Amino acid sequence: QVQLVESGGGLVQPGGSLRLSCAASGSSFSIYAMGWYRQAPGKQRELVAVITVSGSTNIADSVKGRFTISGDNAKNTVYLQMNSLKPEDTAVYYCNAKTFRLEKFDDYWGQGTQVSVSS
Repeated sequence: QVQLVESGGGLVQPGGSLRLSCAASGSSFSIYAMGWYRQAPGKQRELVAVITVSGSTNIADSVKGRFTISGDNAKNTVYLQMNSLKPEDTAVYYCNAKTFRLEKFDDYWGQGTQVSVSS
């Protein structure tokens, strides 16, 4: 089992910045990738960014150039730096951890943190 604790959401004006953090605990040794997804009201959950333990990243086109994902393997923590925020970035942001253990893949999710971009 992996537990994920997110922090850093809030209300920000358009053009502002926020930094989300997600700390993993439990069987964190089995994690091979961590990332962020978001879900806006009435929409499906979508990938925002993901980073593997080797440092490879995948960033959604909608946030490329504005958002940066980074990780600290020693702290089992992943960060999402969000700059130049737009109202369409408003959503609940969920941390995700992907694990491989005992020949089985699993997904774990945080509780979600609200990001609201509004003037």
